[in-house]
Amino acid sequence: MRARTILGVARSVRNPLHSRFEALEPSVRALLPAVVVAFILTLCLGALVQNTAMRDDALETATRDIDVLSALIAAELDAASRVEKSAEIALAALAARYISKQGRIVHVSAADGHIVASEPVIGRTQRTLVDILGPTQPLTVFGERAGVMRITPPGGPDMLASVRNLAAPLGQVAVMQPVSRALGVWHERRRGLAVLFGAAGLALGATTIAFMLQARRARAADEDCDRVRERIDTALNRGHCGLWDWDLARGQIYWSDSMYAMLGYDRAGDFMSFGEVSAFIHPDDADFYALADAISRGEADHLDQEFRVRDAAGEWVWLKARAELVTDRRTRSQHLVGIAVDISEQRRMAERTATADARLRDAVEAISEAFVLWDSEQRLVLCNAKYQQLHQLPPELLQAGISHDEVMALSAQPSMDREPRLMTGACGSYEARLSDGRWLQINGRRTKDGGSVSVGTDITKLKQQEERLTQSEHQLLLHVTDLKASRQKLEAQAQQLADLAERYLEQKAAAVSANRAKSEFLANMSHELRTPLNAIIGFSEIMENGLFGSLGCDKYLDYVRDIRSSGGYLLGVINDILDMSRIESGRMRLEKSEVAIGLVVDEAMRKISDESDRKQLTLTMEGPRDVAIHADPHALYQILGNLLDNAVKFTPEGGSVALRVRQVPGALNIFVEDTGIGIPKDKIDRIGRPFEQVEGDLTRSYKGSGLGLAIARSLVELHGGSLRLRSAIGAGTIVMVHLPLGLPTSKLAQAA
Repeated sequence: MRARTILGVARSVRNPLHSRFEALEPSVRALLPAVVVAFILTLCLGALVQNTAMRDDALETATRDIDVLSALIAAELDAASRVEKSAEIALAALAARYISKQGRIVHVSAADGHIVASEPVIGRTQRTLVDILGPTQPLTVFGERAGVMRITPPGGPDMLASVRNLAAPLGQVAVMQPVSRALGVWHERRRGLAVLFGAAGLALGATTIAFMLQARRARAADEDCDRVRERIDTALNRGHCGLWDWDLARGQIYWSDSMYAMLGYDRAGDFMSFGEVSAFIHPDDADFYALADAISRGEADHLDQEFRVRDAAGEWVWLKARAELVTDRRTRSQHLVGIAVDISEQRRMAERTATADARLRDAVEAISEAFVLWDSEQRLVLCNAKYQQLHQLPPELLQAGISHDEVMALSAQPSMDREPRLMTGACGSYEARLSDGRWLQINGRRTKDGGSVSVGTDITKLKQQEERLTQSEHQLLLHVTDLKASRQKLEAQAQQLADLAERYLEQKAAAVSANRAKSEFLANMSHELRTPLNAIIGFSEIMENGLFGSLGCDKYLDYVRDIRSSGGYLLGVINDILDMSRIESGRMRLEKSEVAIGLVVDEAMRKISDESDRKQLTLTMEGPRDVAIHADPHALYQILGNLLDNAVKFTPEGGSVALRVRQVPGALNIFVEDTGIGIPKDKIDRIGRPFEQVEGDLTRSYKGSGLGLAIARSLVELHGGSLRLRSAIGAGTIVMVHLPLGLPTSKLAQAA
């Protein structure tokens, strides 16, 4: 239905449900991201709560296990003491099942507190249980009454510990387990939970982004359709024409809005009946009933006819209708679809032309000279009675369209010394002598359509005077001889100039060929270099971010950063060379659109913000921000970015860089000022050429390819503007970019 609306063939019927959804669509599209974000936050909160609960459960389970294990080990050690079995042997029997696998540590002390056995075995030591557990803990004092406590031993990680009193000669047994080992199962479950919730959030976010992109694409498609429809309607209204669709089976005829506007009628409905349309048409011009009958019998499949239609004011308007018979793909019904153009003005012009032709014939007959006009095929268009008398031709034979050869064959001119000939150049003049002594001068000229016109004039008196001047002509022969000698000398000089011009063209062609070869070489080399540079930059970013693991040494990380920085700098230089080669070869094409200068200025200022902050520069922007200019946004950003980048690069720390926008009639002036090192006067004219630098090759302290200002100047000139420089050593530089607004007159008035 939208496509048919754009073509103007039918009107869409608005569905109330669709209208309500279209009204709610912006709110739904704006609310959906907030709902998704809230849901993801809820997921994250739930994951955090569950993770905390699992951690508490893991610590509680480990605490119970240590409490039970300490009681078990104390009972085993008391039993071993009663049968006089050493504590080391008793611990070794329990180590494989309860101690070593869980990372637990057991220390057994004598009655005096010194360690007599440990698992894992640590050998003989003079340390006491208090030294191992720490003097601030209450476990050794209260024993099993203290339960299981979380302590931090001297020089060790957090531990879960429990102490039990033993029968003599043993003193106490301490069972410890690192908190990290106790939380091992919790760590595994936490990773699984993070993967689960992360995957769900990622899937939901990706789905939401896809929905937003699809909604944006649909909205852009709707805007494109509306724009096309408006353009078609504008074109039809400006062209004084309209679209119409005749449904032959139903007898319904659709007129576009431009058709109603052209005839001055108001639309009463979507369709008109066959009888209503026939009532508007002049009965002497078209018979649509006969046309419909011929189409139904298959005798006609198109319409190309001029007829009159009565407009709303009661006047007859001439229309030229052209239509083609088409078959609807869905209903298989036949439609006569076409266009109607208002040709009333052409009709009036044709009538005025016929009147002018009649006046022209009367004027031609009134002149005293013989007049004749031939068309591009040398056929007669118009002649007067004087021409007929000269050629002694009967009036009935001189009909429009007769060829020149036929006229000459029928012509009887015994009094003419020679036949008048047809001119071959753009214009010409020749003379004919009659046998009675009269002379005729026949002047001819080629017409713009390839024909010719001739006028014969009596010049007898002029010829008599010419004879009297013949004697004077002989006196001029001597002067003519001198002029010939001078002409020969001039011809020799002209030949020399021609040789020089030919050599110049050859040298120019060679230079153009060399310049083209240079541009193609730079473009090819830039393309070949950019491919490995993209890999170098990409892989160095992966290594710097540690995507697949740490590099193992901080020095390597510094090297990777240097590689990425150098690769990015080299890629920028290659891009500048490629842009310069495209500009020089004439392959740079601007895609202009209406853009606000403030947006481009903000983007360019944002590009240099990091470097300016590093050098502690003062950045300022003055002037209007809402001025619209018709330019290529990317090229305009590149111009301002290159100028600001140069200003920041050549301005020492603590300096200032200012960008000022000034609107002048029909144009925009952009000033970039800095307090940098400045440019010497002897180099100010060379700055802006490709690869030109302020510093010499041996004294360069600022890196750069020297193409930034050259690219900016070239892009400004492609926009029809100009770039000027003013600079002083040690005082700074001012660059002025003059760009025409390039907007229609109405928009220029609004901008002013």
